[in-house]
Amino acid sequence: MSTRLDRRTAQFNRRVTNRLTRPLARRLPGFGVVVHRGRRSEHQFQTPVNVFTAPGGYVIALTYGAESDWVKNVIAAGGCELITCGHCHQLTSPEIVRDDKQRSVPRVLRPFLRFMRVTEFLRLDRTTHAARASHT
Repeated sequence: MSTRLDRRTAQFNRRVTNRLTRPLARRLPGFGVVVHRGRRSEHQFQTPVNVFTAPGGYVIALTYGAESDWVKNVIAAGGCELITCGHCHQLTSPEIVRDDKQRSVPRVLRPFLRFMRVTEFLRLDRTTHAARASHT
């Protein structure tokens, strides 16, 4: 079975939880904000995510799966910005990775992600050195 928090939870999180957590997600370890543009609207979006460092880049847990709009936006654009720990990173080469054992995340978080049935991750490469986050 694939990942999934249900769509109703996703809608609530998008409207309420994301707005509340976005400022914290920019600074807390294990969290970040993906800055991306809509495929059709060209509108800029900022999506809080669970993010983990990986060799040469980052891995993002896809708690709603690879079919989420923000994931499609990042793949279509070939990358995004990520604000994490107060720094902004340009990321490229998005790739969906299936990892049933959650090996790409810290060991302490694996049981939590297993409980949520998260098996899909978005792998991105860093393109520039970290810069001070300028998004508010």
